[in-house]
Amino acid sequence: MGRRKKEPKSVHRKNIADAASVLFMEKGITATSMDDIAKAAGYSKATLYVYFENKEEIVGILVLDSMKKLYNCITSALAQQESTKTKYDLICRGLVQYQEEFPFYFKIVLDKININFEGQDYLPEEKATYQVGEEINEKMKDFLLSGMEKGDLRGNLEIMPTIFHFWGMLSGIIQLAANKEEYIDHAMGLSKDQFLEYGFDMLYHSIANTDSASYPD
Repeated sequence: MGRRKKEPKSVHRKNIADAASVLFMEKGITATSMDDIAKAAGYSKATLYVYFENKEEIVGILVLDSMKKLYNCITSALAQQESTKTKYDLICRGLVQYQEEFPFYFKIVLDKININFEGQDYLPEEKATYQVGEEINEKMKDFLLSGMEKGDLRGNLEIMPTIFHFWGMLSGIIQLAANKEEYIDHAMGLSKDQFLEYGFDMLYHSIANTDSASYPD
C-alpha cells in the first residue's frame, strides 16, 4: 500500500474505473457491487470509498470518458478536407471502429443523460458529459449545414431532428450488425461490412440532394 499512497489520486481513480468498466461489460451495472469493483481493482472496500463516493460516480466517470472518445472520433472524421459523402463515410467508419474497440462505451453513450443542472443534485461528470454531447451536436450541425450549402444534402433538413435521427439509426445499425453478425451471414449472405455499407448508403440517400451531381447511384 506504500507504493499506492505515492501515486496521484487520478491514477487510483483510473485503476478503479477501468476495473469497473470490465465488470459492467461482463455483469451489467446493476449486478455489479462496490465489493466486486474493489476486489477486481485490488483495493479494500474502505479504500475504494476514498476515491469514489458511490457506484453512480464511477458510472459518471465512464460515461464522460465515452463521450470524450466519441467526440474525438467525430472530430477526426470531420477534420478531413473531403467531400460531404466522404466525410459521412469517415464518420460511419469511425463509429464502427469505436463500437468494436469500446463496445461497453458504445452502449452507455446512448443512454439517458442528465440535462437539468439548476439544482445541486448532480455529479460534475454529468454536466461535463452534457457539454461534450452539445459539442458533438455542434460538429454535426456544421457538417449538415456545410453539405446543404454545397448542394450535396437536401436544403429542407431540420438540423436537430436530423442529428438525433442520424445517431439513432446509425447506432442501431452498428449495434445490430455486432449482435447479429452470424445471422446476417447465414440469412443474407452478407458480411458484417457489406451489411453496414448497405445500411449507411440507405441513410445517406435519405438526406442527400437528389438533384446533386454528387448523389451516389
